[in-house]
Amino acid sequence: MSHSWITRPEGAGDVAAIRDINLAAFPTAHEADLVEGLRADPQAWLPGLSWLSETHGGEPAGYALLTRCHVGGEPALALGPCAVLPEHQRRGAGGAAIRAALDAAREQGENLVVVLGHAEYYPRFGFTPASGHGIRPPFDVEDKYMMALALDPGRPVPTGLIRYAAPFGV
Repeated sequence: MSHSWITRPEGAGDVAAIRDINLAAFPTAHEADLVEGLRADPQAWLPGLSWLSETHGGEPAGYALLTRCHVGGEPALALGPCAVLPEHQRRGAGGAAIRAALDAAREQGENLVVVLGHAEYYPRFGFTPASGHGIRPPFDVEDKYMMALALDPGRPVPTGLIRYAAPFGV
């Protein structure tokens, strides 16, 4: 079944709905707590880069977050957490939120996004292995799961070690 989703940036009244989406999508509260930690960190949180997808009835269904990280000392963005309510999974709600967040980042002049995630899922958005850009994570992970996306192909991509915001704990 094909669905179309309405996307919008997080608003002041969305904090509880975003927490509920993350609690429903993951087996523990780790991701929901991470979103709250990132929201409280002025070095990480960037206005306009926390996105929801909604049903046409206005029910929040999917979520994607971009926060500040650094690659080789240069500013970049980290994608995640991304979450979808179980009843809306595999229907495009997550992809709609991710695309909207990436478009917003591009419009804000951001250059690079990194993600640690499913090697079969994120390439549909243009992500490729980060190692191909000379980018490496601060932890051991199989190469195919650490990916990067250059938002502006006309700008050079920074290389080096990813430094995540403090709430990530790495």
